[in-house]
This record gives sequence, structure tokens and C-alpha cells, in this order.
Amino acid sequence: MSNVVVIGTQWGDEGKGKIVDWLSEKADLVVRFQGGHNAGHTLVVDEKIFKLSLLPSGIIRKNTNVLIGNGVVIDPFHLKKEMDELQSQNIKISSENLIISDSAFLILPIHQVIDKLRENKKNTEKIGTTGRGIGPSYEDKVGRRGLRICDLYHKEELSLKLSKLYGFHNIWLKAMGEKNLNPEDIFENLWDIGQKLKSYVQPSWYLINKYNRSGSNILFEGAQGTFLDIDHGTYPFVTSSNTIASQAGVGSGLGPTDVDYTLGITKAYTTRVGSGPFPTEDESEDGILLGKRGHEFGTVTGRQRRCGWFDSVLVRQAVNLSSIKGIALTKLDVLDGFKEIKICTGYSLNGKIVNYLPSSEKQQKNLKPIYETLKGWKRNIAGTRSLKDLPKEVKFYIKRIEELIGCSIIIISTSPERGDTIYLKDPFDQY
Repeated sequence: MSNVVVIGTQWGDEGKGKIVDWLSEKADLVVRFQGGHNAGHTLVVDEKIFKLSLLPSGIIRKNTNVLIGNGVVIDPFHLKKEMDELQSQNIKISSENLIISDSAFLILPIHQVIDKLRENKKNTEKIGTTGRGIGPSYEDKVGRRGLRICDLYHKEELSLKLSKLYGFHNIWLKAMGEKNLNPEDIFENLWDIGQKLKSYVQPSWYLINKYNRSGSNILFEGAQGTFLDIDHGTYPFVTSSNTIASQAGVGSGLGPTDVDYTLGITKAYTTRVGSGPFPTEDESEDGILLGKRGHEFGTVTGRQRRCGWFDSVLVRQAVNLSSIKGIALTKLDVLDGFKEIKICTGYSLNGKIVNYLPSSEKQQKNLKPIYETLKGWKRNIAGTRSLKDLPKEVKFYIKRIEELIGCSIIIISTSPERGDTIYLKDPFDQY
């Protein structure tokens, strides 16, 4: 038995979906433990594309069960839509292979209205929210007024709680000069969608522990990336949940001593969507070329990602924050053809060298990257499936990254295709 947590080590979009898809072949259960449908995973299997945002990546595997944990916030209408889309692609989804936590909190239409209004009314730099209601839903959770999946199955109580929630938010809407929203407008649709999802809903913590006691392999799938973490990220330009490995247990109901291995997913360069500090951002031709070659557009929003060179300071910090034991290096083939490749080895802040990401927003904005320049490679490595077939310059790049971040690279991805991956170690075979 082995339980593995997979997280992103940068600002998301590291290619977690493909790696989780591969690992899920050996997993009995794949668990999403935080975030909402603001996280997009794209899987390419035999040239067929699957786009997921709430359902764990293991759902496309025939013999793998998946679970949406209590730490996830769920838009029930979007979830049903995503399920229907996958079923139209001949993916089997039933109460036998999909479990939804009865204590996961709901994203409601009013949350999305508030999310978009706040972002659009900002006079200063925007956070870069997807506008899907994730932040307001988490706020209601912490404020102890949110609705959960289990509330969908008691009609009178659902009506009462929905009215109270809308009453609370209508005060703000009125103050902003906006039209108040009526909970009755969504009540019947919410009740109906609850009935459609009912067969999938179970006490997830109980089932996870049952899997754990039986000696099963459990894979925990994180969303977003380390530096979008509400506590450890580039605040306030972050998501509304914890994205580091510690959240896996909290967001699913499993104790911390039952996690055996944490795998960090790391892109061979760096990208970011939306606003916020980005020390190694490259707005020159190199950065533009990285974006074009890497097809850097968000799965959820379609927004173009900001691109830059590999930041070893960030990834080393992520390794420490989540006790990462191995790295999956993705999109290495995007660097094909560059004469020179840069790696950020430290920062300069007001004339002083800094070897970590400061917490201060002002300091983060003033960081200047210190680069080490490596020789690039001319050969196309896309589709390479063996370490020995990589050019020596690629091997040196990989080795240098390992030295700088203090962690071994155990998986190397050379294209979006499932099979185009070099596996040096298997996280499930470490114990």
C-alpha cells in the first residue's frame, strides 16, 4: 500500500493532469482535495483530448475510482455538465466509480455574480480570478453560512439556508447599486440537480479510511500550484484554498501519517495566469516563443499565460513546503531550439541577494532574478521515451535543476501524449 500526493510547485498549469493520469493506473482511488472548477486539467490519450476541472483525472481509467473530497467547492451545475460531456466521450461514470463528499461546500450562482462584480469594480490591479465563484464560496465556508452537498437533500432546510445566504449577500449587492437576487429563482433547479447527484454522495472520509485500511493505493490530486496557496503564495494574488501537500489530509479526511510520498509537478520553464509577481517573466521574444511552443493558454479561461525562465528559488521553496520527495519535470520539449537557456538561481532585492520568496507583496514586486545561462540543444526531443536518447545538454539541464532545488527528478515528460514520458522511479513503488 502507498498513498501519493501530487501537487504543482509553481503557479499551476504544470501538467499535473497527464502525470496523475499515468499514476492513476496503479491507484485504486484518486482524490481531489481542494479548489473548484477554476482548475483545468487537459489529458491527451491516443490523440483524444479530455478536459477536466472538477472530476479527478483518474475518471478516464476503466478500473480506477475517483473521489471529490470535502476540501473542494462544487458548482453542482458545472459538475453535472462535466459528467455529461465525459459520458458523451464514452467515459463510464456511475456511483461505483465516482464518490462526492457529502460535506463539500457548494458554489451557487450568487457566488459567481459577486466574484465577477468584485473583479470588475477593482480600481487597482486585479487579482485575476476566473469569476467562477470559488473565493466567495470559501468565504461563506469560513463564515459558517455556506451550504454543503448534504444540504441538498432536505427541502425545507435547503430553502431556509438558501434564503439566509442570499439575504446576507444581497446587503452587499444593494450597497454596490446592484439588483438583489431572489433565491427562489434557483431553488427548484438546485433541488433537481441535487437529486441527480444524490447517488454519488457519500461520507468521503469514511470511505477513504476504508480504502486505506484495506491496503489500497490512494492518489491525491492537487489543483493550482504552490504559489497560489492562500498562506504560502504570492498573496493577495492567490487562490482561496491551501494548495500544498498538507491540505491533502485536511481536504479528504485522512491523517497526515498516512501520506507516504509527495510528488511535485514542475514545468521546465515558468508560467503564470493573471496578475501578481513573477520574477523570471520574460516579455521579450524568448518569452513569446515559450508561450507559442508551449500552447500556453488556460484550460478553464483560455487566457494567455505569462511565460519566463525556470525559477529554482521558487521550486526549492515548494519542495520544502510540501516535503516533496520527487519531481516530475514536464514540457521539456518546449525548450527545443533555444541557443541559451536561463535558470534563476537567486534574487537581488535592493542590492542584497535573497534565496527565498519574501512574504511581502512589495518585496516580491521588486525582486530581480539572478540568472545562470546554460547551453541549449538543437535536436527535437519531443516524444523521447528513454533517458539515454536525450542530448547531453538536456541531461546537464536536468542535473543542474536537481542540484539547485535539492530534489531528484524521477519523471520527465516530453510531450502531452500519455506515452511520451521517461519514468526513472515510480512513486507507488517507493515503499
